[in-house]
Amino acid sequence: MKDLKHLIFFEKLLENADNELVRQAQKEGGIALGYTCYHMPEVLLNLGNCFSVRLRAPNTGSIDIATYYMSNYTCEYARALVERGIEGGYQFLDAMIGVDACSMMNRAMEHFEILQVNDKPNFFVSHCDIPFKVTDYTLDSYVRQMEVHVLDELNRRFGVDTSDEAIRAAVKEHNEVCAILTEIGQMRKADNPVVTGYEYHVLNLVSFTCPKKLILPYLRETLEELKTRKPDKKPAFRARVAIVGSEIDDPNLTKLIEGCGALVVSDRYCFGSTPGREIIELADDKPALPQICLHVMQHSECARYIADEKVLQRRETADRLAKEYKAEGIIYEQMKYCDYWGFERALVSHIMHDEYGWPVLSIDRLYNNGNSGQLRTRVQAFVESLEIKRIHKEAEKNG
Repeated sequence: MKDLKHLIFFEKLLENADNELVRQAQKEGGIALGYTCYHMPEVLLNLGNCFSVRLRAPNTGSIDIATYYMSNYTCEYARALVERGIEGGYQFLDAMIGVDACSMMNRAMEHFEILQVNDKPNFFVSHCDIPFKVTDYTLDSYVRQMEVHVLDELNRRFGVDTSDEAIRAAVKEHNEVCAILTEIGQMRKADNPVVTGYEYHVLNLVSFTCPKKLILPYLRETLEELKTRKPDKKPAFRARVAIVGSEIDDPNLTKLIEGCGALVVSDRYCFGSTPGREIIELADDKPALPQICLHVMQHSECARYIADEKVLQRRETADRLAKEYKAEGIIYEQMKYCDYWGFERALVSHIMHDEYGWPVLSIDRLYNNGNSGQLRTRVQAFVESLEIKRIHKEAEKNG
């Protein structure tokens, strides 16, 4: 297929957290708010002249210094953030809006404070507790956390308008981003899609890591470009797979998988489009903040949620997406030392195979795994197994 017009520009934006559009927004008076997790409602960090930057540590090399502070049994994403912070990679931030989603990320946020990785006078790190299940009282607590540790702090330190009207304006902009990414994502359902999993991963990541008002024109143009893009007559892929699991912010991992012949058609993982790129529906007769918090709680697929209905929701979502996007198999992944997804992957990779009937490749991986020869070999073997299953199925159908 013809290369997307802005793909190289998008890839360049992902080379550093402090990318070209982030710098442009700050020159125009924008306030950069870093965050790491879906449980921090992205839309609340885009009020007024604030803009959200979902933090990554691209091109991570040694994380020895962070390992000294955090031990080598914490997930590499948390350690990579601390390492990059110590190196001065997040000096551009005006605040770090943290959530105590897991003990490892909590420790990373603590080290942002303890090690003083940012010396701006108004810089602060928030610590917001989040729920384990969806109930009325956990929703009330969640709303209160957002009021005290996010909205009140932004208003007090930077004079940000945190009114209901301001929140609704941010939701409107957020929803346009979500609508574009959803429409592009739907294109992956085609037998011969006009967008690859790698391209979609890049598009989704720039929507998380760049100021919304500055990335939106490029996303709009890319959507229109894809509507007229012609796919290759012969698909370049030998199988279709869905990915489920923990944090993936490295598009090179998707590139590795697709380089083995497996088209990635669904992205149910942290930093993916599910959850994260769903339209937020707001009723006019109720305050916006509780509705946003409820939306996050209901759509979250995080293994932190241990109530029976949320455990079942994660399995049903994985099954539904794989069916909707015509996947032939599921790659169930987890970053090494991720406690929540470690338990989840070990159990549910078997359940998806035994109870839902899916071929499953179960992997634990490093933070940046885009050049792993071992992983490449395993994906290649998985693709071959899917091809064999397809051949047998067609033989049974015709025999």
